[in-house]
Amino acid sequence: ISLPGCRKEANELAHHHHDHSEEENHDHAHDATHVHEENEQQEKSHGQESANEISLPHDRAEKLGVKSSEITPDEFFETIAVGGELTSAPSSQSTVTARSAGIVTLSGAATPGAHVSKGQTIATISGKGMAGGDANETAQVALSAAKRELDRLTPLHADGIVSTRDYNAAKQAYETAKAATGNASSAGSAAVAPTSGTLTSLLVNEGQFVDAGTPIAVIAGSNTLTLRGNLPERNVRFLPTITGAKFRTSYSDEIFDVTDFNGHRSSDVSTAVATQGYIPVYFTLTNNGKLSAGSYCEVYLTGGKRENVIAVPVTSLSEQQGKYFVYIRLDEDCYEKRPVTLGASSGDKVEIISGIKPGENVVTEGTTFVRLAESSGIVPEGHSHSH
Repeated sequence: ISLPGCRKEANELAHHHHDHSEEENHDHAHDATHVHEENEQQEKSHGQESANEISLPHDRAEKLGVKSSEITPDEFFETIAVGGELTSAPSSQSTVTARSAGIVTLSGAATPGAHVSKGQTIATISGKGMAGGDANETAQVALSAAKRELDRLTPLHADGIVSTRDYNAAKQAYETAKAATGNASSAGSAAVAPTSGTLTSLLVNEGQFVDAGTPIAVIAGSNTLTLRGNLPERNVRFLPTITGAKFRTSYSDEIFDVTDFNGHRSSDVSTAVATQGYIPVYFTLTNNGKLSAGSYCEVYLTGGKRENVIAVPVTSLSEQQGKYFVYIRLDEDCYEKRPVTLGASSGDKVEIISGIKPGENVVTEGTTFVRLAESSGIVPEGHSHSH
């Protein structure tokens, strides 16, 4: 790092004094030498003091969006970061099933992630061409025969030629055949969506044989979601203290709080059972359109509150060779690089165990640009948050 701007002025004055002494009297060589040695000592002292200091002019810092904030002890919620997933709430899920046995032909709507309406056809099932024949086609033939017989007996019954008993038998045979066909046609039976929502998973493939009652697809209502956090079994003592959670989805860097979605914990501590080394912790959310079922998440389970904790935003941290640093703003044009020891994380903030004192101004945005100034002394032009 070149000599920081915040230290430059004192040294320029010292060098000016040295040059002036030589011009004033060449005979005072001993005095000039003494002044030169004194300046070298001063520069060395200043270099030691400013080893971690960075010069970044105020106007340039403002243009690049570098911001700092005074750090004060505040309340902090103990947090454990775990893996998790967003899923549709069981109460909002429905299953599309096959109404007859046969070969599956999927419709254009049968695409995971597609929105479907109630009654929309997801697939058709047909046994045509299979050994034993198509049950739907057989039912259609039986229905046609029953209808022809009923149509023949109806006028005869009206004229008293056919008894009421024979007429009622023909009518019953027709109703039975009609019920047997259901929504079947010569093209096969249709598997339709029982509710509107998003098709989250397709359980069969094109051309697959299915029996009647086989699940074809799962449809999820888009309003209610379940957030599951997988708490490691070794942290079971943390389980009773969990009151809330924050989470970040796999498709976004934004950190959400369950309270942003009217969320609340829906699992009971007394009934929690560990599976494969993890204890599931559930939260019920009301989706506002920002979330998508089936997304994997980073979940920050929050527990008991602690007071007077020094914490900084994660954007303040700079990781270098496995160690963490923050940048302290000393004045308008000068910053200091400071090593810190990290504690717990709340997702958007990190506890600082050592390295920062209350009242110090820590860079919270634009940390990368201060680091560039530290390494090169040059801040690149053309990258500005002010347009």
